[in-house]
Amino acid sequence: MHGNTLVSFPSGALTGEATVRQVLPLDGSFGVVCDTTPFHPVDHTWPDQPADRGVLTAEGEAYAVEDALIGAAPRDGSAPLAVGPGIPVRRGEEGWDWYVVHVLAADPGPLTGRRVRLEVDPERRHRLSAGHTLCELVGLALNRMLAPRWSKEAKPDALGAPDFDKLAITSSRIFAHGSVDHYRLGKSLRRKGFSAEGLAAELPGIEAGVNTLMAGWVAEDAPVGVATEGPGIDALRHFRCALAEGEASTPCGGTHVTRTGELGQVKVTLELSGDGTELRMEAKCS
Repeated sequence: MHGNTLVSFPSGALTGEATVRQVLPLDGSFGVVCDTTPFHPVDHTWPDQPADRGVLTAEGEAYAVEDALIGAAPRDGSAPLAVGPGIPVRRGEEGWDWYVVHVLAADPGPLTGRRVRLEVDPERRHRLSAGHTLCELVGLALNRMLAPRWSKEAKPDALGAPDFDKLAITSSRIFAHGSVDHYRLGKSLRRKGFSAEGLAAELPGIEAGVNTLMAGWVAEDAPVGVATEGPGIDALRHFRCALAEGEASTPCGGTHVTRTGELGQVKVTLELSGDGTELRMEAKCS
């Protein structure tokens, strides 16, 4: 089995026909690898957006796809296909192919070589896409509001502000119509020029500013999309949003809505830990 799984989810695809390349046993379930898929898998290195769910239909028999994972295997066949956290190499490792593994609870039997139909749950996809688009935009809004706190030149984000979001983030989780991000305000960030002095007192104003920026960007109904450098699951992809002030483009492997207006009403909440070393940002849209 050679060649990366081709993926159509960056364009928003929800259905597709595919040829099964391998069926493998997983821990209490079964994995199906196809040559192409519309399913977005959870990333094994930065699992921010949960995987698509849906249905795989083979010869009239429908199987629920309960998860979608990243898989990888060396092209020389020296090791079996590894899945999720069990993958021992980094993305793009020379001599490795990358796959989307559709997780089924039921044993589909001998499907290798057969044609199947893949269908993604459209409502779940849209809810998670809204959450991911929201997450990307609130990160930019937070960067804008924290810009005065930098005393040294820092790597800029897509809109020119110091990229606090990328420099301080420790975890990010996407959920239906929302996201939660955690940031570390430690010595490393201070050495880069960020000051957290007086942040607790200023946090309500920063939160209000983030919400104001988001309301404006949603009102623009700006187009949103995913640009990809290739058709395979291994290709680099970018989130793009054509805001009035300029295009925001940042590396992102997830799915997104098509316009900012789809986010509706946005509410962002900021919370500082008691010792002032961690910042939590929760964003919701409806």
